[in-house]
Amino acid sequence: MRKIENIGFAGLGLIGGTIARAIRNVYPDDLICAYDPDLAALREARFDGVIDRALGSIEELASCDLIFFCAPVALNCENMAALAPFVKEEMILTDVSSVKGSIHKAVRGLGLSGHFIGGHPMTGSERTGYRNSDPALLENAYYLLAPEPEFPEEAIVWMNDFIRSLGALPLTVSCEEHDFATAAISHVPHVIAASLVNLVRDSDSPDEIMHTIAAGGFKDITRIASSSPVMWQHILLNNRDNILKLVDSYTAELGRIREAIAAGNADGIYNYFDSARSYRDSFDTIHSRSAHKVYFIHVDIADRPGLIAEVSTILAINNINIKNIGINHNREFQEGVLRVEFNSHEELATAARLLQDRRFVVHFPE
Repeated sequence: MRKIENIGFAGLGLIGGTIARAIRNVYPDDLICAYDPDLAALREARFDGVIDRALGSIEELASCDLIFFCAPVALNCENMAALAPFVKEEMILTDVSSVKGSIHKAVRGLGLSGHFIGGHPMTGSERTGYRNSDPALLENAYYLLAPEPEFPEEAIVWMNDFIRSLGALPLTVSCEEHDFATAAISHVPHVIAASLVNLVRDSDSPDEIMHTIAAGGFKDITRIASSSPVMWQHILLNNRDNILKLVDSYTAELGRIREAIAAGNADGIYNYFDSARSYRDSFDTIHSRSAHKVYFIHVDIADRPGLIAEVSTILAINNINIKNIGINHNREFQEGVLRVEFNSHEELATAARLLQDRRFVVHFPE
């Protein structure tokens, strides 16, 4: 397979900008071109040095070896059709859509199956637009790849290596498997989060007591309801069948726990929450379909300036690399306000000992 050094973007918003920034960091000598109707985004990307050329039309991407389609699903299909007459041998086409069915159908209709591998970085932000793009969003994030059956095997291997080089974790699936899985773990949860927010809004008292106390666990589990309504309108309409099937399953799930509550079935209620807790806790120890373990601890810290910096400093001066660190703002359900992740069990054990020696209270996952 020939070397790929000329990369194009059709759309340079949050995800397109994030991938372009990551490529620029890892492959500084590659030529990066972009087309976007938002000329301000293109000017900003040129000023940042992220892209080399701002293009005036989709057709100008024909000189690229690898093209990312990073617009909403319907627009990606239109852009793909506009570029189709100019696709050359060994050109790789990919997208970043969170729904794959529509784009794969369009690709097949255009006769581009040998060039296309669907892509979906499982990352994002409530903020939108190029100016909020950040290559850190790709770090240790799953990046689903859905190749067409005619897409060359050597190109699949290359794409996996390329995505891994940007800091993400590639995982190859079929487009059908992708759409059902993302409906379950992303699309329906967004529907549920929005419905919970609307439920509280419509059930609140005139003095808004629910709104006042919603800053804890409720705010955490409904954070994703702040996402773009336009984006979710596109997603729900394009993955309708999978979402409807899972919404029906979720409604039945609510019905089961409702029956247990109505019947005063203590064992049934306990088992319902216990099975959910066990499965949820497994997310923190093993990545699905991967042998990569997640090594983390929770650290209790008081609400005083400088304590997070102190934890970081203790680990840094002892050459302990922090893979990820985050503040758990919800103290209702979980011990330890600070979650710290490491690359190995050895680093975790050493970090825990160092922090305990400094009188920090450390909690280990079960």
